[in-house]
Amino acid sequence: MKQLPERKIICIDMRSFYASCAAVMEGLDVMETPIAIIGNKERKGGVVLAASPPLKKRFGIKTGMRLFEIPDDPSIQLIEPKMDFYIKVSMEITHLLNQYVPKEAIHVYSIDESFVDLDGTEKLWGSARETAARIQDDLLRQFQLHSACGMGPNMLLSKLALDLEAKKTGFAHWGYEDVPAKLWPIAPLSEMWGIGRRTEHTLNEMGIYSVGDLAHASLIQLEEKFGVMGNQLYHHAHGIDMSDLGAPLIEGQVSYGKGQILFRDYCRREDVLAVVLEMCEDVAMRARTARRAGRTVHLSVGYSKNALGGGFSRSKSLVEETNDTMKIYKLCTELFDTFHDGRPVRQLSLSLSNLVEEHSMQLSLFDQHKWKKRKLGETVDELRSKYGSAAVLRAVSYTDAGTARHRAGLIGGHVK
Repeated sequence: MKQLPERKIICIDMRSFYASCAAVMEGLDVMETPIAIIGNKERKGGVVLAASPPLKKRFGIKTGMRLFEIPDDPSIQLIEPKMDFYIKVSMEITHLLNQYVPKEAIHVYSIDESFVDLDGTEKLWGSARETAARIQDDLLRQFQLHSACGMGPNMLLSKLALDLEAKKTGFAHWGYEDVPAKLWPIAPLSEMWGIGRRTEHTLNEMGIYSVGDLAHASLIQLEEKFGVMGNQLYHHAHGIDMSDLGAPLIEGQVSYGKGQILFRDYCRREDVLAVVLEMCEDVAMRARTARRAGRTVHLSVGYSKNALGGGFSRSKSLVEETNDTMKIYKLCTELFDTFHDGRPVRQLSLSLSNLVEEHSMQLSLFDQHKWKKRKLGETVDELRSKYGSAAVLRAVSYTDAGTARHRAGLIGGHVK
């Protein structure tokens, strides 16, 4: 253990971020008022995107449930999300963190969660624990946002400290010495960061049911079963994580992505791919607008709970960068056809990464129409920008499977 990194990394999470932001806008107390953030209040099947603590505790309503599951109680506030506002708040939080550490020491994990490396800040702000407390105080004072903070010698342990303890206590510090007592008893395995339902099921079939079982399993057997991931699972069970903090995200975006929960279970391949095409159009348009192009496409598919959940998340890279909708869609189709096991789909997300400036794109000898396609895409983008996102749509958007027309008045899948 003496040779393992002993960094001072915190993972900080905004508690009930969406509900807290909505509470501030409405002049409510998120810790006292039952608040449900609903994707679409006009649909009984509208998804609960976030729930305040009182809503969870008093009514048992959780994220992912549907509007029709919420009881008809006058104390419950139903609020449609303002995604543009949430994004602005998230950016301001990142700038607050940047007041304590350089941008290279910040990794934005999600809209409401970030990793921060506090190594070397002792002379400026005091101990890492004191600095974490100051950051949490600033978040509450400036943004009225309650937070939870996990600390550890690497990203893994700081994240586990957050998820498994700090979300209940507000702060938790886990070291390597805490792994046997705090990490090994964890079961089921899907409670541990990085282990999904499918991996949990496979490990269970191997007789591994807790993180302690995983830590004492045969490394050779795990590598034979999972390849490189088996090695990672074994070391993570011991609290070992040698990964870097991650690329800085303050100066510029490192990927363009889009995700959505579908209105119903999609059983047919052509219906799923219709939505994937719409999402590719959106991602490609954002890349073109920013004059960026990417080489790696990542597709994640979540199966219906009625089919026991699970899903897959896979990436594939092109030889050269692109922001062409159909090239991105072609890769998504290949990934879907390769990894989809036939179960109904309920969630989709995709991203374009490994970005470069568009002027760096190479002219291909085998694609003489590249820039004609680029100009056509740019023209469509301009029409949508001027007349609305539904001004020009592909034919699939007018099928029963399409979702673009419904989402035309939304930002990031939410009400403007």
